[in-house]
Amino acid sequence: MEPLASRIRPTNLDEFVGQEHLVGPEKPLRIAIEKKELFPFILWGPPGSGKTTLARMYANALEADFYELSAVDSGKEDIKNILGASRGKPTLGFTKPKILFIDEIHRFNKAQQDFLLPFVERGELTLIGATTENPSFEIISALLSRTRVFTLQELSNENIAQIIERAAKELKTKIPKTAKEWLVEMAAGDARQAIGVLENAQALYGKITLETLKETIQSRHLRYDKKGDEHYNTISAFIKSMRASQPDAALYYLARMVEAGEDPLFIARRMVVFASEDIGVAVPTALVVANAVFRACETIGYPECAINLSHGVAYLAECKKSRASYDAYFEAVDDVHKLGNLPVPLKIRNAPTKLMKEEGYHKGYKLYDKESYLPEKLKGKKYLK
Repeated sequence: MEPLASRIRPTNLDEFVGQEHLVGPEKPLRIAIEKKELFPFILWGPPGSGKTTLARMYANALEADFYELSAVDSGKEDIKNILGASRGKPTLGFTKPKILFIDEIHRFNKAQQDFLLPFVERGELTLIGATTENPSFEIISALLSRTRVFTLQELSNENIAQIIERAAKELKTKIPKTAKEWLVEMAAGDARQAIGVLENAQALYGKITLETLKETIQSRHLRYDKKGDEHYNTISAFIKSMRASQPDAALYYLARMVEAGEDPLFIARRMVVFASEDIGVAVPTALVVANAVFRACETIGYPECAINLSHGVAYLAECKKSRASYDAYFEAVDDVHKLGNLPVPLKIRNAPTKLMKEEGYHKGYKLYDKESYLPEKLKGKKYLK
């Protein structure tokens, strides 16, 4: 039988729940759909917020050939197969538009995105990407500059409740009020999560109650939802283990995240932050290693980049630790907030004009000056201790 999520997927904007800032009256995505405007775009938003549904609605409105790939298990050959015999010929004006929807496009590494770019530029296909990660960090600039980005918001509790009611109607079952309230809270804005738990509870127990919903959610996959407590607990344990110089514990939590399908770039990004925040000046090369790991994850991807992650984790965990530069920066930030833009000493101001020189700009400046360059009110202040 077709999955419940597919059976209740809305087919038009009037059935769609949430994202009123994009699909409400006179909003940009509604206008694009109603006017059948063809252009590439990225849908950026949390899991279960409607990205795939909106992509399909858009393709249907334009009567386009719609192709759907997941970046997790797709690559260049899949794109070549989709383009088929029309390679090298612009789609618009010759045949029906080809719309390529790539789910989790942030999982495409730089080489894969570079391969995709010329087909988008030539109009051989219209790209719709879906991502839960910030496109500014995950999509190459050349591709990003050729697409519009629509930001989706987490669905509200009211939105999730509406979707649960629709799902219950399809299942021909009733949901007790306490069970519905619990499911709304558990879903945390993720419609797919709510639908999945509801469908599994019905299949396993034949009825929907608070108890059967709680039993259903014990599955390993649902316990590591990327917006759930297990996600945050595990990444917290991972960072704290490296901070405590416990490589064995850090590698264990790394393994848990990798095996659960966590995005390697999310893990690597946290390692880059950790290298400066917790190691800093104690071992300056830690940032170099962390950045190298991030780059390796970006270009190689799973499964091989798990080895790069483990290499980096072992190194960072065993490094000496220092938060001196981190603490110093935020102490300086605190002074900026309290004191505002204090006047920069004249001797270190730029003096591009004669008038500025006459006013004393740059006067007395010398290399290797021992006099403090801090504003007058902060003279003698020590941030880096």
